[in-house]
Amino acid sequence: MKLHTLFLLAFPALALAADSRDAAFQKSIEEMFPKLVEIRRDIHMHPELSNEEVRTSKLVADRLRELGITDIKTGVAGHGVVAVLKGGQDGPCVAVRADMDALPIKELRSAPYRSRNPGVMHACGHDVHVTCALGVAELLARHRDLVKGSVKFLFQPAEEAMPATFKGDWGAKLMVAEGAMENPKPAAVFGLHTTAIVQPAGTTDDETHYLKAGQVGYTPLIDNANSDRFAITIHGKMAHGSAPHKGVDAIAVAAEAIMALQMIKSRQTNARQPLVISIGVINGGQRENIIAEKVELGGTVRTYDAKFRDGIIVQMERILKGITEAHYTMEYRKTYPSIINDQKLVDATVPAFKRVLGEKNVIQLIPGMGGEDFSYFAQVVPGFYFRLGVANEEKGFTYGGHTPMYDCDEDSIKTGVAAMAAAVCDFLDAAK
Repeated sequence: MKLHTLFLLAFPALALAADSRDAAFQKSIEEMFPKLVEIRRDIHMHPELSNEEVRTSKLVADRLRELGITDIKTGVAGHGVVAVLKGGQDGPCVAVRADMDALPIKELRSAPYRSRNPGVMHACGHDVHVTCALGVAELLARHRDLVKGSVKFLFQPAEEAMPATFKGDWGAKLMVAEGAMENPKPAAVFGLHTTAIVQPAGTTDDETHYLKAGQVGYTPLIDNANSDRFAITIHGKMAHGSAPHKGVDAIAVAAEAIMALQMIKSRQTNARQPLVISIGVINGGQRENIIAEKVELGGTVRTYDAKFRDGIIVQMERILKGITEAHYTMEYRKTYPSIINDQKLVDATVPAFKRVLGEKNVIQLIPGMGGEDFSYFAQVVPGFYFRLGVANEEKGFTYGGHTPMYDCDEDSIKTGVAAMAAAVCDFLDAAK
């Protein structure tokens, strides 16, 4: 594939064609918008946890059929849906991915479309992801004659991470294993993620920066981190609280272990290598006057480099062995690899974003330490994962993801559909 800018310089007629297509797309997006808002709110009101996306999957498949798409597979990797839209002209295939699952969070906003599933909420914007992908499918179905090839839609279940002790595959990894990236195999894959709070490239302050509705953000190469989980169990010896010397205090050992694990970042690794080690769970003890015989710790490790990641595991084991005479076990699960955006794909696509959104609305960002399993698709073919701005300070949409107040300015749906459609069509135009 030639870079988009060089391609259009070499073939100015295609630049005119892209401008004409953009205008047609924009008109259709405005017409589609009320229905897309309706779909988004329906999904938001009926959130489903990982591997439970039965209703959402049916909604997606039914909507795709309504759009006249017949090449649809359901039940992929559990409740995933894979659909192929064939354009009006011959060409390669490109993929669009949207994750569908929600989080075990109680929604605190009082919006009329708030969750009706107690304790479950679309706190990560997956309802918008699905809506944008369905919007792209509708847009391209309306304008098949402008599509030079085919577009594979990957509606993915179970993106949100499983516990460290889970033994099977899930989500994107399982979709790949079940052949979602074959027959036809796409030449590239695109994904987006709603984002309210970002760190623009070139900034080093701790101020809050918003990615607003109408904007998109991107990172060349590394986008986010290897995302791992671990579960540590420290076994001591029970004794009466008045005679701690007769036991082995698992709580005291756990406290020392936590502090020592934090020292890996501050004193035992190259400061140029990004690293996060966070303990999010501590469970231990039975009664206030009994020395605890067992403490369970749970946490996450975030890194960028795969070799560095393996070294951290070795250091964690060494620390745990060195600080306690008590028995311990650690289960460490490597979950999502870091997303590495394909540089050529980024270079070819960013001009399309700037063309349809305006240059000031396309913002380069600093990579984050979050994790996302889009990386499994991007290991098969070149991938580009970008951020869809959803913040609006005047409307109160300023909260970060995975929080009970998270919500999105629905105008961002227009932006998501326009940006993704431009990325897809420009790629198909330029691909050999």
